[in-house]
Amino acid sequence: MTEASQNQASSPLVAWGGASRTADLGGAVHYVDFGGAAAAPRVVLVHGLSGSHLNWCLLAPRLTANARVLAVDLVGFGLTHPEGRAATVQTGAALLDRFVREVAGAPAILVGNSMGGMVSIMEAVANADAVAGLVLIDPVLPVVRGVRPDRLVTTTFLLYAVPGIGERYLARRRAAVAPRELVRQVLDLCCVDPSRVPQDLVAASVALAEERVAVPGLDAAFLSAARSLLRVSARRGRYWAAMRKVRAPVLLLHGEKDRLVSVHSAREAAARNPDWRFEVLPDVGHVPQLEVPDAVAALMLDWLGAEGATAARRAAEPAADGRAGHRSTGPPEGPAGTAAR
Repeated sequence: MTEASQNQASSPLVAWGGASRTADLGGAVHYVDFGGAAAAPRVVLVHGLSGSHLNWCLLAPRLTANARVLAVDLVGFGLTHPEGRAATVQTGAALLDRFVREVAGAPAILVGNSMGGMVSIMEAVANADAVAGLVLIDPVLPVVRGVRPDRLVTTTFLLYAVPGIGERYLARRRAAVAPRELVRQVLDLCCVDPSRVPQDLVAASVALAEERVAVPGLDAAFLSAARSLLRVSARRGRYWAAMRKVRAPVLLLHGEKDRLVSVHSAREAAARNPDWRFEVLPDVGHVPQLEVPDAVAALMLDWLGAEGATAARRAAEPAADGRAGHRSTGPPEGPAGTAAR
């Protein structure tokens, strides 16, 4: 990531209170510092498949009065370019662990949407000492038997899953569809009402999509992430069992009309984990933090003062390695990501 490319899109982040930074975690990892008091609970936001830190630009400013908020770009997404690194959900969880420990400070509250929810669950199970609490927003979950998945979603992910076919599909789509149209298609799929997403956020998404056209290795990273996600969710028994191993407090939020992860799966997850707090957001799709950020923030803040109070206390304690802040190897300005899954 060059300083010129960072400066090109710095203004959108400033409007949302964010500063673009880079950390060296076995390679450059981009993240956004949204601010908040140093003594407040540490909160790390984790995007989904095709997403980036821009997915959090509406929610983060609504949390910073009560939390210290950072949003990370996983490898192959946003402004963390692949550069030969693996991009599976397993390597995403390993990267998240390093980010929490070396940048945010552990333990932290993880907030994951879609694939980011799966990655956050994996981190909470593997490294409970680093995770004070989980907020899962429409996380990837196993399909519930007897529930028919959305036809477009099923067809698309079947294409992603087949070696060779997925690569050709992405290459042809990239050649035929302009970045602006790709962003529109993603929002149409992920939102019940895409007009709820502010136009400045849409414009920032298009700008980054245009910039990312020249980045090598993005299709391979996307397919690696998508295929690993499908493998984990297909092993339903193992994935449900992993969720039961989470010991931190959990808030599960789910859009009632999510086309990618059915609300039936969320209800099943809640039934299997009765100690989790579960809330359904009516007339909302896969990215509630973009469609109804006020409602998501209100539920999160209420949880932090109630069922998640122990998580808030743990995440506000001095970091395990004694750091009170975070370290950065990059300048405090930069571009936004892509508003997608």
